[in-house]
Amino acid sequence: MAGSIGGGWDITAQMIRDSLLSENLIDGEIQVVNHLGAGGELGWKYTQQQKGPVLAVNSSLLITNHLLGQSQLTYKDFTPLAILATEWEVVVVSKDSSIKSANSLIENLKDAPQNFKIGVSPRLGNDDQLSFVLASEQAGAKPEELDFHIYENSAQVVEALLEKQIDVASMTLSEAKKYYDLDQVKILVISSDERLKELPEIPTWTEEGIEVVFEHWRGIMGPPNMAKDEIQFWDETFGEMVQTEEWQQTIEQYMWKDFYMNSSETTEFLEEQSKMYEELMKGSGK
Repeated sequence: MAGSIGGGWDITAQMIRDSLLSENLIDGEIQVVNHLGAGGELGWKYTQQQKGPVLAVNSSLLITNHLLGQSQLTYKDFTPLAILATEWEVVVVSKDSSIKSANSLIENLKDAPQNFKIGVSPRLGNDDQLSFVLASEQAGAKPEELDFHIYENSAQVVEALLEKQIDVASMTLSEAKKYYDLDQVKILVISSDERLKELPEIPTWTEEGIEVVFEHWRGIMGPPNMAKDEIQFWDETFGEMVQTEEWQQTIEQYMWKDFYMNSSETTEFLEEQSKMYEELMKGSGK
């Protein structure tokens, strides 16, 4: 595992483990081991060097780390096995923040970007940052003037938010929701195409006058040069897993969206995403 305990990658890995074991799709034990640091890089390097049964959760950061020159690794250095789900990005502020809406935030960012500190994790170039950059850019703000502050995980981002070290944060919905449920943060906006039935009070970017819909995907991959029978095994196993009641409950619990692709579909998807993120980051001045 490339991420920290309680983060999006960790949650995904824990839920995969629980689904595989509860439905008896795997014989034996499954351990979730977290290798922290460098925005996923340390965990992915570990995975790349293994010969045995080691898998890693991934996301777009696998692509953007390379595009930003922060990593030599690309998806081609691994065996892509599946894309499992997508989720939405949200913008949050502390419960007592004077910022009342995403629209007013963006308007203020256009006028005085230096007045707002924006928290993201675990690294620049991930979807937390890029979704916020896209929305700001659409509204006429200059991405290069935005003041981003980087933290190891979403828990640290929220802590900084509550301690007034930053003014606003961008993260995935599953990371933000527990703090929202504890009444510690306000969710200003969500990157979905329409309001979620589970959170009907949260407006979309479109409703705030900014034409942005942004999905954050997560998948799973293995070391390079996996044998064909291994890949076939995981195609069959993950294909069964995403149909199980346990996994469907996970999707509902975290308000994810089913987005399953098998190994060959995932390889094609990652190639397309690499091209898309390259264009996106060029347009965002990265």
